[in-house]
Amino acid sequence: MSTVAIIGAGVIGLSWAQLFHDHGWHVTICDPRPDLAEVAREALGERTVLLTADPADAVADADFVQENGPERVEFKREMFATLAAAAPATAILASSSSSLLPSDIAEDNPAAARILVGHPFNPPALMPLVELVPGRDTAEATLDAAFAVYESLDRTPVRLRAEIRGFVGNRLQKALNNEAYYLVQQGIIDPEGLDTVVKNSLGLRWATVGPFEGGHLGGGPAGIRHLATHVGAQMNFAPGVPDPERMEAVISAVEQEYGTGAAQYRSRAQRRDDLTREILAVRAENAPA
Repeated sequence: MSTVAIIGAGVIGLSWAQLFHDHGWHVTICDPRPDLAEVAREALGERTVLLTADPADAVADADFVQENGPERVEFKREMFATLAAAAPATAILASSSSSLLPSDIAEDNPAAARILVGHPFNPPALMPLVELVPGRDTAEATLDAAFAVYESLDRTPVRLRAEIRGFVGNRLQKALNNEAYYLVQQGIIDPEGLDTVVKNSLGLRWATVGPFEGGHLGGGPAGIRHLATHVGAQMNFAPGVPDPERMEAVISAVEQEYGTGAAQYRSRAQRRDDLTREILAVRAENAPA
């Protein structure tokens, strides 16, 4: 049985731990937080995992490492130096970073060939996508091995051809979020209304086809070329740019609409996850043979 070390016991790390455990891996979770045993029990129930505050101890026998620490390059650089020194020479060292370049994380690290970003969408135990992002020195064999691991976890790994800040998913998300903030700031729509628009149009469509396939279908039998030269040719307005000085008003409006606190979070997250499972189940039933 393979062994994974989960570095960092936040929402992402604990979800990774659940996923690896449920696919037959030995799991060690590492975090210095004093309530580690409590949060692990709350997130993982009766699943058997090892807990430690020492990263070197966590990775001593690891075949795979999934790091989920703070999104600061200095922290990750130091952490990966520790991991590389303590883990077996064959261990794959992956970061869940949402935007940092793997080359920056692996700078001056003798194990740079075994370091990559394996970026999930939250929560990784539910969301299929994992973006595999290579650094300058990441070996092809590392990418192949990581791809195989994530695929064995029933995830959908996608290999990026090169590194870029924010990768692909978060760059797309940021563009949409910027427009959403802008439209609310301009008084065009409120946060709940904007969410309703997305859930009943783009979100529903993108759960079945991506932007390119959707555009190709949107052009009818003539495809994306027809769309680009007709309707698409009129989409010549500039994207909105949100005002950083007015972000607080939007944030407050979102908090007022959806509430805050642990109980609200648990309730809404559970509803989100239940609906996502239903969508995934329907997609699986209708997947091509």
